[in-house]
Amino acid sequence: MKLRLGELYLSKGVNDRIAEDQNFAEFVLNSLKRHLNGDWGDLSEEDKKENDLSLLEGFRILSAYRHSDGTKIWIITEADRFTTTILFPEEY
Repeated sequence: MKLRLGELYLSKGVNDRIAEDQNFAEFVLNSLKRHLNGDWGDLSEEDKKENDLSLLEGFRILSAYRHSDGTKIWIITEADRFTTTILFPEEY
């Protein structure tokens, strides 16, 4: 594990989708594991390098993952590492 998550929050949209779709819930959990281990998902190489630097320097980290149905989620861990939020990009 490369990263501390702090308190975990789900947006209303992600929470509602998890409640009704077991496959999506598993996708979110797997995405969170990837985020924890420094696999930043569907980002450009430049953004991945920025996250690597942010990990060392204590800045905010954003990962992006795409479900097999095309739905995209973001996982954002704040710079202070006290909170991590999972949300749909349109909820930002």
